[in-house]
Amino acid sequence: MTEEIIIAGFGGQGVLSMGKILAYSGVMADQEVAWFPSYGPEMRGGTANVTVILSESRISSPVLNEYDTAIILNQQSMDKFEAMVKPGGVLIYDPNGIIHPPKRTDINIYKIEGTLIAAELGNVKTFNMVVLGAYLKAKPVVKMESVEKGLQKSLPTRHHYLIPMNLEAVQKGFESLELVQAV
Repeated sequence: MTEEIIIAGFGGQGVLSMGKILAYSGVMADQEVAWFPSYGPEMRGGTANVTVILSESRISSPVLNEYDTAIILNQQSMDKFEAMVKPGGVLIYDPNGIIHPPKRTDINIYKIEGTLIAAELGNVKTFNMVVLGAYLKAKPVVKMESVEKGLQKSLPTRHHYLIPMNLEAVQKGFESLELVQAV
């Protein structure tokens, strides 16, 4: 099993953090992992994306031209990466900030109201964890205990008190994923 993922959005949405936590979760599940971030010089407010590869076997290169899954968090990323999802693959998006929803008919499309759910949870910074939970519902590539270990590994010790709140956000995202189109 190999899962090739692109997570893309604006800097400040937690794109790179989500990828890092997913990568650490894969490491905690004894998978081979590649984490390959890319962001513009603007950082917060600019575009950012990260490629994460989880595999049972060695990974030859983190550079990809197509993905099994795309997690899209803004319109610029939708315009760039929708076409790069493999036929039969998965595209997950948060409709907040998406003007033109995905149009492809050969992929599975899911929607997660991550912005709204994070606000309902009382902390908009959990947005990326809501989206991560949605992804894990669509593609259960790691177990929740691996995500908890991944959070422990990626967050500084002084922020470990935030882990329960983040796990709650992951669970809420898991429960809230909406299937828009199945192939």
